[in-house]
Amino acid sequence: MHSLHDVSRSDQYRALGLSTFAFTVCFAVWTIFSIIGVKIKGELGLSDTQFGLLVATPVLTGSVSRIFLGVWTEQFGGRIMFPLQMLITAVCVWLLTSVRSYEVFLIAALGLGLAGGSFIVGVAYVSQWFEKEQQGTALGIFGAGNVGAAVTNFAAPFLVVALGWEGTARVYAIVLAITAVLFYLLSKDDPAQIERKKTGAKPVSAADQLAPLKNVQVWRFATYYFFVFGAFVALASFLPRYYVGAYGLELTTAGVLAGLYSLPGSVFRALGGWMSDKWGARFVMYLTFVVSLVCLFVMSYPQTGYVVQGIAGEITFDFGIGLSAFVFLTIVLGFVMSLGKAAVYKHIPVYYPHHVGAVGGLVGMIGGLGGFFLPIAFGILLDYTGVWTAPYMLMFVLVAVSTIWMHVAIRRMELRRHPDLEGELYLSDIPDQPLEKPNSPDTDEPASGATKPA
Repeated sequence: MHSLHDVSRSDQYRALGLSTFAFTVCFAVWTIFSIIGVKIKGELGLSDTQFGLLVATPVLTGSVSRIFLGVWTEQFGGRIMFPLQMLITAVCVWLLTSVRSYEVFLIAALGLGLAGGSFIVGVAYVSQWFEKEQQGTALGIFGAGNVGAAVTNFAAPFLVVALGWEGTARVYAIVLAITAVLFYLLSKDDPAQIERKKTGAKPVSAADQLAPLKNVQVWRFATYYFFVFGAFVALASFLPRYYVGAYGLELTTAGVLAGLYSLPGSVFRALGGWMSDKWGARFVMYLTFVVSLVCLFVMSYPQTGYVVQGIAGEITFDFGIGLSAFVFLTIVLGFVMSLGKAAVYKHIPVYYPHHVGAVGGLVGMIGGLGGFFLPIAFGILLDYTGVWTAPYMLMFVLVAVSTIWMHVAIRRMELRRHPDLEGELYLSDIPDQPLEKPNSPDTDEPASGATKPA
């Protein structure tokens, strides 16, 4: 990695602060359909599957675009790519207000989805300003911009009541355009871009940037992110609809309760980065998955009536989760998911320091695709099962698969290092320190070119 000894603290804080603010605004725009989509659903008479597709479409663009935006940011710098991405998105959000048919809404939603690509632009830009010992915390703070989903859940319902969904979209477009201009005026070129200009070096080719994607390990990190980020986006979009349908709440109340999930799912990402720096990203991932399994198991249990043949006759009783208990579980789930999001991205600059844009872009793309496919899957499950809690059953299976894959990969690595450990494996025996050779099997060993992790 390039030297950062000439970078001042104020420059680091400026880059981190501006990027976090811009990402927050972008994320608020990216999840706007979770609120205005409820109104559009009513106007167009959409089914749950159609509504799920509408909510998920912006996530598709925001996900697929990440791998390209990551490579371009490595080549041209975040100071150029961030404002450009925001201005294009702002135009798309404004044009959304002139649409009236469902099919054209889907096309407009594709353009709006570019807001989600801002994440990898920020990761590639911010990571250039900090040494690897600080990157977990810095990227965790930046990732807290996910709080934009909570901003939308809290504020957008009231804007819709006051201005209508069209007026809400216009407000979002104007704020995004202003943010783009301010970012360009106030930000600076990152150290890597400055060094490249001084030396006249050519940007790394896209082919070289994409080379690490052949490693199975990269795809495993992406699977983790499919849950901790993709499911977060999907659930943030789905919860308002769930609260309205399952509990009969008003949209404004449902938005506030969904915001209680989105808020800890965002702001504690900085804590997850700090914990990953201090105790290791692997420990944080274990914590995330185990707690998520418990929460989702309880959340997925449907309202059920039981009839027991007792001595004196039938005994009937009901089991289900009350609104307060359910909201509490979503808060806990959002909290551990925020820790997991930071832990996944702690891995990337450590294992792939020269390919942060490409590897981070792929991981972000796969994670974002979770935010695309899961809302659609939620809608299909609701339409075909008629069980409100079916989406949480799907998420439980997803976490279980990720947990098993992670544990098996870690165990394989530990047994390769310490054959005498067979039969016993303790969390304290699992340092976040890979072997010093390229990886071909799926283990937590670095790809070629990686530096020793913190």
